[in-house]
Amino acid sequence: MKHGSGPKPGRAPSRRVPSVGALAWVALVGVVLLSYAPDGGASRPPATARAAPLLAGPVAGAGGDRSGPRPLPASDAARIRIPAIGVDVSLVALELDGAGALRPPPAADPAVAGWYADGTAPGAPGTAVVAGHVDTPTGPAVFHRLGTLSRGAAVEIDRDDGRTALFTVDAVEVHPKKRFPDHKVYGSSGRPELRLITCGGDWASDTGYQANTVVYATLTGTR
Repeated sequence: MKHGSGPKPGRAPSRRVPSVGALAWVALVGVVLLSYAPDGGASRPPATARAAPLLAGPVAGAGGDRSGPRPLPASDAARIRIPAIGVDVSLVALELDGAGALRPPPAADPAVAGWYADGTAPGAPGTAVVAGHVDTPTGPAVFHRLGTLSRGAAVEIDRDDGRTALFTVDAVEVHPKKRFPDHKVYGSSGRPELRLITCGGDWASDTGYQANTVVYATLTGTR
């Protein structure tokens, strides 16, 4: 499996905001790559295949507050922290391949997540996307516990400009890959939002995970 090298150090960040149509490819094709299936499949689904949806409404003062904090300018993302599930890892830049699918973070390093660098920067107006593996051949990966997050959980993303975007989780949902709601997941409300994506749902040895776990979050502060 080929992986993108991301932007070269020191280059100006790309801020071409993709169309929802282009991101539909990510939803329907690319995110299936976020779980690793060894050649020949596996004899049984990993424990992480049993993620369940946690449906919730918007957080007061977050999703329901249209004023919110002042958005940040564009800047590359560097690190993500999710205290509730013990995540504190570096972010690598992800890009689309020739077929329009999102290249996943390298499976050789399960402790790394990636952000879609040609989309919205975390904290800027629009919907930023961060993806990570739920597991790899060596065991649980960075987003192994993503589906256990609940409304109100904090997500912090450090940026290359020295600022930190502070997000609050509005909802956690599991969407079947065959009926992935790309407009809901990737569409922009015009305010700074964040989506965290990994694989979830049932697992099959021939096709891997049948769904994606998606965390919806809204910018509620900066520092």
